[in-house]
Amino acid sequence: MKTIKLTDRAAIEEVVKRCPYCMLGLVDQEGLPYVVPMNFAWEDNCIYLHSGAEGKKVGLLEAGPVACLTFCDGAELVWMHREMACSYSMKSRSVLVRGKVAAITDPAEKRRALMLIMRHFTQEELRMSDVAVRGVRVWCMKAEEITARSFGNRPSEM
Repeated sequence: MKTIKLTDRAAIEEVVKRCPYCMLGLVDQEGLPYVVPMNFAWEDNCIYLHSGAEGKKVGLLEAGPVACLTFCDGAELVWMHREMACSYSMKSRSVLVRGKVAAITDPAEKRRALMLIMRHFTQEELRMSDVAVRGVRVWCMKAEEITARSFGNRPSEM
């Protein structure tokens, strides 16, 4: 099985848009990894995230904006030879994005970002109260570095 580096921007964005959530990776005060699942939206090289008004990730993002996001689609077990354990692989694609996360504080921009996140899941016409918008944190992570891979490819798929 082969791993292929994905470089086509459309293929990379397809992987991201297929994912229902991403994993946000941060480093805590002790230098330990801290990874949490997040809902998101992707638009114009920015990944929008939202969270509660306080908590560990909010504190970490305020202390240092550098972050990593991981997206992964697919989970198909594949093999070259059914009886050979070492020929098995998990067919999937992943995207890793590094960048700096900045809080969005403008109420209109927060509302727009929250609607983008909701549109990732549904095309329903939705409303948001001003209280709800004020009660959450909204973040934009500018993609500074993007790497992507396709795993578990058979030679015939290369």
